[in-house]
Amino acid sequence: MRDILVEYELNPTTWVYISSLMTLGIFFKFGRFWSIRNIDLLLLIAYAPGLLMTAGHRPEWVQAFGYEWLFVVSGLMLVRMLLDTLMVRRPLLEPNLSSSGLTFTCMAMLVFLMSNVLTQSLKESEVTGAIQTEQVLQKKELPSEQAVVGYPLFHIFASFSERPAPKETPPEEMARALGRRRPVTRTTAIVAHLAVVIGLVLIGYRHFENLHTGVAMASLYLLLPYTAQTTPRLDHVAPAALLVWAAEAYRRPGMAGILIGLAAGLICYPLLLVPLWCGYYWRRGRWRFLIGTGAVLVLMTLSLLLISKDQETFLAQLRQMYGVEELVRVFQTKPLPEDIAGFWRFHVSYYRIPVLVGGVVLAGSLAIWPPQKNYATLLSCSAAVLLTCQFWHMPGGGTYLNWYLPLAILTIFRPNLEDRIAATAVVPTEATWLGAMFRRRPSPNSNGSSSQSAGSEIAS
Repeated sequence: MRDILVEYELNPTTWVYISSLMTLGIFFKFGRFWSIRNIDLLLLIAYAPGLLMTAGHRPEWVQAFGYEWLFVVSGLMLVRMLLDTLMVRRPLLEPNLSSSGLTFTCMAMLVFLMSNVLTQSLKESEVTGAIQTEQVLQKKELPSEQAVVGYPLFHIFASFSERPAPKETPPEEMARALGRRRPVTRTTAIVAHLAVVIGLVLIGYRHFENLHTGVAMASLYLLLPYTAQTTPRLDHVAPAALLVWAAEAYRRPGMAGILIGLAAGLICYPLLLVPLWCGYYWRRGRWRFLIGTGAVLVLMTLSLLLISKDQETFLAQLRQMYGVEELVRVFQTKPLPEDIAGFWRFHVSYYRIPVLVGGVVLAGSLAIWPPQKNYATLLSCSAAVLLTCQFWHMPGGGTYLNWYLPLAILTIFRPNLEDRIAATAVVPTEATWLGAMFRRRPSPNSNGSSSQSAGSEIAS
């Protein structure tokens, strides 16, 4: 991008000001100042100061205050998501920009953000990530320090650092590995962001029945300072893309289960969505959803055998994939590594226990509350469940907004969806290709009733 636009430089602080003003100008309802839409926009913009304070090499007291800021804003957003089920009246509040202008803005933002990903200089994490990826594929030992939860190879593949790469030239084998990894990770990040944008537009068109709303949601997602700050972060955007498409495919429980299973295999936390979605599908589709989720998790678990050199390595990666190590660290209050940033690095770690228990209890209670679930309940409560994970997640708890941000945007823009309950909205099993394959066909009986009925149908 700098080769095309001479001296082009847009630092995160400047972008916070520009994007916040653009967001207010396009979406703020000046004629209805105290509307819920305006409060939602201010909440989304309020994340920006905390993200700036936690990014880069800031003094420790600045980082600590930044994480505290993010926790307060996340708490307010959690209350907003949980109260959304009580908001029945949903007037249509269109953006202040026309459909054509909004579409142009969305496309321009997408091009600029994705170009920045491709033209960024080589990072230190890309070098270390290439080395670790080669070690995993050769079934060598993983690094002993793994403070993240989820699929091990994904986190190595998606690792990212703001530090520039070392100046020394890597060996020939390392250069080949880096040459494969760098374009793949950056292209995958672009595809994931594109999947989020297309998913938001499709949900607006198909399920909200308003294409303008779909483009508005995609534009707001691209305008937010958070998106620009974490554009290359595959660990932020890949789960978001899967969850957005699960929300788009909610009428087909099997497909929704597969997508949520993939997201849960990558970062573990979407497993907490299973009670909520099972509660929605209880009258129709729960078994298809559970089979889809379970099948994907079993396949991802078995795939660990391909990258494990022995049983001990397999069990260690299995514990990391399902977050067992992190649970042990929480309940035993083990000290965190010094280079791990996050809220609990600056506060007493004992308090992580009630926070984690409260989040799990909330996720489990959503299986039975509210008793009458609709599509709006799925969107808002899914965002709430993934938001609660930020309160105990390490490292960088509170900064992984993308895990719930697209679902929160869908909740903010949604119309009245009280009629989208499973009994009427979900595609019945008989209408799916699998149901048609195993559908019982009537066989002709001895008295020829089948042929008589066929003849009557022809006659009619």
